[in-house]
Amino acid sequence: MNPILRNIIALILGLAVGMVVNMSLVNMGYSLTPIPGFDPNDPESMANLSEVYKNLDFKFYVFPFLAHALGTLVGAFVAALTAAKHKMKFAIAIGCFFLLGGIMVNYMICGPIWFIALDIIVAYMPMAWIGGEIALRFSKEDHNNDFSDEVIA
Repeated sequence: MNPILRNIIALILGLAVGMVVNMSLVNMGYSLTPIPGFDPNDPESMANLSEVYKNLDFKFYVFPFLAHALGTLVGAFVAALTAAKHKMKFAIAIGCFFLLGGIMVNYMICGPIWFIALDIIVAYMPMAWIGGEIALRFSKEDHNNDFSDEVIA
Protein backbone atom coordinates (compact mmCIF):
# COMPACT_ATOMS: atom_id res chain seq x y z
CA MET A 1 0.00 0.00 0.00
CA ASN A 2 1.15 3.52 -0.74
CA PRO A 3 2.77 4.95 2.45
CA ILE A 4 0.99 8.30 2.10
CA LEU A 5 -2.39 6.60 1.80
CA ARG A 6 -1.52 4.37 4.74
CA ASN A 7 -0.61 7.42 6.84
CA ILE A 8 -3.86 9.18 5.94
CA ILE A 9 -5.78 6.05 6.91
CA ALA A 10 -3.78 5.91 10.16
CA LEU A 11 -4.88 9.43 11.12
CA ILE A 12 -8.52 8.88 10.19
CA LEU A 13 -8.65 5.49 11.90
CA GLY A 14 -6.89 6.77 15.04
CA LEU A 15 -9.28 9.70 15.34
CA ALA A 16 -12.38 7.58 14.67
CA VAL A 17 -11.47 4.80 17.11
CA GLY A 18 -10.41 7.31 19.75
CA MET A 19 -13.70 9.19 19.43
CA VAL A 20 -15.72 5.98 19.67
CA VAL A 21 -13.87 4.98 22.86
CA ASN A 22 -14.31 8.49 24.26
CA MET A 23 -18.05 8.72 23.61
CA SER A 24 -18.66 5.14 24.75
CA LEU A 25 -17.04 5.87 28.10
CA VAL A 26 -18.87 9.20 28.46
CA ASN A 27 -22.19 7.46 27.81
CA MET A 28 -21.27 4.63 30.17
CA GLY A 29 -20.47 7.21 32.81
CA TYR A 30 -23.88 8.85 32.41
CA SER A 31 -25.48 5.41 32.82
CA LEU A 32 -23.44 4.28 35.85
CA THR A 33 -23.28 7.62 37.67
CA PRO A 34 -26.23 9.68 36.44
CA ILE A 35 -25.91 13.37 37.19
CA PRO A 36 -28.89 14.60 39.23
CA GLY A 37 -31.07 16.95 37.19
CA PHE A 38 -29.17 16.30 33.94
CA ASP A 39 -30.37 14.45 30.86
CA PRO A 40 -27.70 14.12 28.13
CA ASN A 41 -30.46 13.65 25.53
CA ASP A 42 -32.19 16.96 26.36
CA PRO A 43 -30.79 20.07 24.61
CA GLU A 44 -31.99 22.36 27.42
CA SER A 45 -30.23 20.19 29.98
CA MET A 46 -27.05 20.24 27.87
CA ALA A 47 -27.21 24.04 27.76
CA ASN A 48 -27.02 24.13 31.58
CA LEU A 49 -24.20 21.59 31.81
CA SER A 50 -21.57 24.13 32.87
CA GLU A 51 -23.69 25.16 35.87
CA VAL A 52 -24.32 21.53 36.81
CA TYR A 53 -20.63 20.52 36.56
CA LYS A 54 -19.48 23.20 39.03
CA ASN A 55 -21.26 21.53 41.95
CA LEU A 56 -20.57 17.85 41.35
CA ASP A 57 -18.71 15.37 43.55
CA PHE A 58 -15.47 13.69 42.48
CA LYS A 59 -17.22 10.50 41.32
CA PHE A 60 -18.89 12.36 38.46
CA TYR A 61 -15.50 13.29 36.98
CA VAL A 62 -14.06 9.77 36.85
CA PHE A 63 -15.69 8.72 33.58
CA PRO A 64 -15.05 12.00 31.73
CA PHE A 65 -11.37 11.71 32.67
CA LEU A 66 -11.24 8.04 31.68
CA ALA A 67 -13.00 8.85 28.41
CA HIS A 68 -10.47 11.54 27.54
CA ALA A 69 -7.43 9.52 28.61
CA LEU A 70 -8.42 6.15 27.14
CA GLY A 71 -9.84 7.68 23.96
CA THR A 72 -6.51 9.40 23.37
CA LEU A 73 -4.49 6.32 24.33
CA VAL A 74 -6.41 3.96 22.03
CA GLY A 75 -6.57 6.47 19.17
CA ALA A 76 -2.81 7.11 19.38
CA PHE A 77 -2.13 3.39 19.55
CA VAL A 78 -4.24 2.66 16.46
CA ALA A 79 -2.72 5.56 14.48
CA ALA A 80 0.84 4.60 15.39
CA LEU A 81 0.26 0.93 14.67
CA THR A 82 -1.28 1.73 11.28
CA ALA A 83 1.18 4.43 10.14
CA ALA A 84 3.81 3.48 7.57
CA LYS A 85 6.70 5.37 9.21
CA HIS A 86 7.27 7.88 12.00
CA LYS A 87 4.74 6.05 14.12
CA MET A 88 5.30 8.12 17.25
CA LYS A 89 4.66 11.32 15.29
CA PHE A 90 1.24 9.99 14.37
CA ALA A 91 0.50 9.07 17.97
CA ILE A 92 1.48 12.58 19.08
CA ALA A 93 -0.65 14.10 16.30
CA ILE A 94 -3.67 12.22 17.66
CA GLY A 95 -2.78 13.49 21.14
CA CYS A 96 -2.65 17.07 19.84
CA PHE A 97 -6.05 16.71 18.20
CA PHE A 98 -7.62 15.32 21.36
CA LEU A 99 -5.85 17.97 23.46
CA LEU A 100 -7.43 20.73 21.37
CA GLY A 101 -10.81 19.07 21.81
CA GLY A 102 -10.18 18.76 25.55
CA ILE A 103 -9.28 22.44 25.84
CA MET A 104 -12.45 23.37 23.98
CA VAL A 105 -14.72 21.15 26.07
CA ASN A 106 -13.14 22.31 29.34
CA TYR A 107 -13.60 25.92 28.23
CA MET A 108 -17.27 25.31 27.35
CA ILE A 109 -18.21 23.27 30.41
CA CYS A 110 -16.12 25.19 32.97
CA GLY A 111 -15.62 22.40 35.49
CA PRO A 112 -13.54 22.81 38.62
CA ILE A 113 -9.93 23.94 38.20
CA TRP A 114 -8.52 20.70 39.66
CA PHE A 115 -10.31 18.66 36.98
CA ILE A 116 -9.34 20.98 34.14
CA ALA A 117 -5.68 20.85 35.21
CA LEU A 118 -5.69 17.07 35.64
CA ASP A 119 -7.47 16.56 32.34
CA ILE A 120 -5.26 18.87 30.27
CA ILE A 121 -1.97 17.75 31.84
CA VAL A 122 -2.51 13.98 32.13
CA ALA A 123 -5.24 12.81 29.76
CA TYR A 124 -3.84 13.81 26.38
CA MET A 125 -0.14 14.11 25.58
CA PRO A 126 1.11 11.54 28.12
CA MET A 127 -1.55 9.08 26.95
CA ALA A 128 -0.65 9.71 23.30
CA TRP A 129 2.99 9.00 24.10
CA ILE A 130 2.08 5.80 25.98
CA GLY A 131 -0.17 4.69 23.10
CA GLY A 132 2.67 5.33 20.66
CA GLU A 133 5.14 3.40 22.83
CA ILE A 134 2.79 0.43 23.06
CA ALA A 135 2.31 0.48 19.28
CA LEU A 136 6.07 0.58 18.74
CA ARG A 137 6.42 -2.53 20.89
CA PHE A 138 3.80 -4.29 18.77
CA SER A 139 5.43 -3.12 15.55
CA LYS A 140 7.91 -5.44 13.88
CA GLU A 141 10.05 -2.56 12.66
CA ASP A 142 12.96 -1.04 14.59
CA HIS A 143 12.02 2.38 15.96
CA ASN A 144 14.72 3.23 18.47
CA ASN A 145 14.44 6.96 17.85
CA ASP A 146 11.27 7.61 15.89
CA PHE A 147 11.46 11.41 16.28
CA SER A 148 14.90 11.73 14.74
CA ASP A 149 15.48 11.61 11.01
CA GLU A 150 19.18 12.36 11.44
CA VAL A 151 21.94 10.09 12.58
CA ILE A 152 23.67 11.48 15.65
CA ALA A 153 27.41 11.08 15.27
